[in-house]
Amino acid sequence: MDYKNLDVKIPKESENYEEMSEKAISRINQMVQSRFDHNKNNIILNTNILGSFPLDNINKLAAPLIESWAGNIFHDVIKVNDNDFSLVNVEVGTKRTDLADIILQFKFNNNYSTSNIDVKSTTDTIKNSGKGPNITSFAKIRSAYLEDPDFMFVILSVRYHPYSETNTDTGFAKGVIALTDFHSYDFKYLSESDFTINPALGTGQVQIKDIHYVTTEKRSTWKLIRLLDDKYIHSSRRTFEDWVREAKKING
Repeated sequence: MDYKNLDVKIPKESENYEEMSEKAISRINQMVQSRFDHNKNNIILNTNILGSFPLDNINKLAAPLIESWAGNIFHDVIKVNDNDFSLVNVEVGTKRTDLADIILQFKFNNNYSTSNIDVKSTTDTIKNSGKGPNITSFAKIRSAYLEDPDFMFVILSVRYHPYSETNTDTGFAKGVIALTDFHSYDFKYLSESDFTINPALGTGQVQIKDIHYVTTEKRSTWKLIRLLDDKYIHSSRRTFEDWVREAKKING
């Protein structure tokens, strides 16, 4: 790949981006951890079905419920004026085609910072369930960072253990989604070895290799875009010409 002969837009983030990212991640972790600390980390599904709750495809049901659970956390915080987490605005239920499930805005001193959160969930009862999830398309994430060099894309990964209970009085089934652990990180700082681009899906789909075990490394927005480009070009079904065509589509 060679940028020398191309008219490439080079984004430059704010000088305080790293500080804002660290503060946002810290506040997100504190808010979610508070739910765990107060034993509010179970999602209960009461039914009028006799017998046991079916768990075979629980991942399809659990994912949107866990997204809602996370959204409730932040909505509860924003109800408190001058809350302890510097949270000033919450948007939940964005379009499925958008990058984020939840958008948070923080105010740190006189600086505003926006975190776009993508909630991912994995269960320990289905082998490799959600272990290597699709995050978003190459074109969409590249465009987001080009348009806003301070774009903050946070992955909130939640683990859960589902099980079934039966009401001893009625015999009706109850499903329990017990949330067991979580981790959040800024996608911009995801280490090079922890994600790939699958060329078989659309313009190329960004995938995390193992969402349970990731490491981070600090980099600029421009370095991230170059890394995304490099992974795209060197994926098995793409070429430099493919990259040029996609870059032109998104005004790269």
